[in-house]
Amino acid sequence: MNEEILIKLSKRGDKKALEKLLQMNYSIVKGYLIKMTLNEEVADDITQETMLKAILNIKKYKPKAKFSTWLITIATNTYKDQLRKDKRLVYKEDKDLVDDIDVEKSILIKSEFEEIKEILKEFSYEKRMPFILKHYYDYSYKEIAEIMNCPVGTVRSRLHYCIKKIKKHMEGGSDIGKKL
Repeated sequence: MNEEILIKLSKRGDKKALEKLLQMNYSIVKGYLIKMTLNEEVADDITQETMLKAILNIKKYKPKAKFSTWLITIATNTYKDQLRKDKRLVYKEDKDLVDDIDVEKSILIKSEFEEIKEILKEFSYEKRMPFILKHYYDYSYKEIAEIMNCPVGTVRSRLHYCIKKIKKHMEGGSDIGKKL
């Protein structure tokens, strides 16, 4: 059954269709949150909360974007809310948590992530988010702007900044440890 049909059935109250829809997108949301939080335990919690919010708000979903984009938006807002509530989630305060990451291979090749993990953990979530959404999930600038609730120009600027810093690090001109 295709996603469009599952969405229509879910909005009408079909619990099995909704369950299937969420299962189809679960690994995308969790993989995204692992990369954002750099902490699998926190990613698990936020993924569960995201799925609950999707269940409670499925009737509000408007198919102007992919269903996964809607879930990523919910996950992003949930993560931001958690950061405001719980300062312990700010990964920079406990960088040892990064070593516990188990990145799902279907979403990201682990060795590829390992190469830039040290750089990504130095970025604020506002800078890390557009990079992850663009380069690991292939979202358009417009979709990223909608998820982040900011102008497309801001997305482009943040991506440019991230790529510049990553290239500099990969070329040996590391500025790890400086505030990014």
